[in-house]
Amino acid sequence: MTKCGECKPLQMASISLSEEEIWAAVEVLRSGALRQGKQCDAFEAEFAAFVGAQYAVASANGSAALHLAYMAFLNPGDEVLVPAFTFIATGSMVTVAGGRPVICDVDPETFLIDLADAERRVTPRTRAISPVHLFGNPCAIDAVQAFAARHNLRIVWDAAQAHGARFHGRDVGSSGDFAAYSFYPSKNMFVGEGGMTCTNNKEFEHRMRYMRSHGQTGKYLHTMLGLNYRMTDVEAAIGRKQLHRLDDMLATRRRNAAILNEGLSGIPGIFPQRLTPGGEHAWHQYCVLVDETVFGRDRDGLAAKLQEDGIATGVHYPRGLHQQPVFQELYGYEPLPVTERLACQILALPVHHGLEDGDVSRIVDVVASVRS
Repeated sequence: MTKCGECKPLQMASISLSEEEIWAAVEVLRSGALRQGKQCDAFEAEFAAFVGAQYAVASANGSAALHLAYMAFLNPGDEVLVPAFTFIATGSMVTVAGGRPVICDVDPETFLIDLADAERRVTPRTRAISPVHLFGNPCAIDAVQAFAARHNLRIVWDAAQAHGARFHGRDVGSSGDFAAYSFYPSKNMFVGEGGMTCTNNKEFEHRMRYMRSHGQTGKYLHTMLGLNYRMTDVEAAIGRKQLHRLDDMLATRRRNAAILNEGLSGIPGIFPQRLTPGGEHAWHQYCVLVDETVFGRDRDGLAAKLQEDGIATGVHYPRGLHQQPVFQELYGYEPLPVTERLACQILALPVHHGLEDGDVSRIVDVVASVRS
């Protein structure tokens, strides 16, 4: 077994810009036209075409992309079903938009929203459901759509981690009322900060465009409340170039995930996220559950051993939304057993497109050595 001093460190993300992306940003800086403009317009059109949506609205970040979606249709007090196992913005942006997130448990293997649990939480005030394609694993879109149709709900897909994910051959950004993306540095596709909300509804597209710029529908004419959620042309120029190489980056992530799946499948006590049948995972994160009773060491012990060997790990997420103090103060606490178990056992391993085959095999070897 090689020691960490003999191996290059393996980080959790690869966030270096290509030379082409750097020069695209430089050209915008030289032009002096830095605010939202022609580059943003082009980025929106190209991203919508890539995912198969009719419209795409660029914004300042992924949280803004969600907030714009919720603002486009929620009324005060409306309820939105959200999974407990996700980043806080999925739920907090509902609250900021005047609604109430109703927090649901998740499936123990896919880590995605449990529709049976969501069914029990539907009330006359339920207006929408916001499923998360967590870590890039697409939800069963047909099942969610049937659920939403049965209860007359809007769907806000949280696709912040799912650039390029597909379900039955269709990009996840092409389905439903809204699909919100993030371009944060750790994501598969990044611009620094930035977001995008896709929709097939012209009315929603108009509302989001106006709301991202203080509700301005004409020069110094404000006909609705809004915020400054605009993306800069510098970020959009980087995004346009990144979009051109997204397929290649995804192909590498999928190859890396396949190596991890094969190598870890024979290690007792290590359980990778189960792929949704019919889905193509985008592998923003590669997460496993560590069952201490079978593996012989807990999640934190495995993470420490990997760190000794120069392999970074992450915990996404150490608590569910229902365990966040802000939500407990606002809405109280109800135990969600699956989410709470995941939070204790989950560990993210490097899977990004900057890794080589030997790097991925090394991760498998170190995990295997811990149990042996």
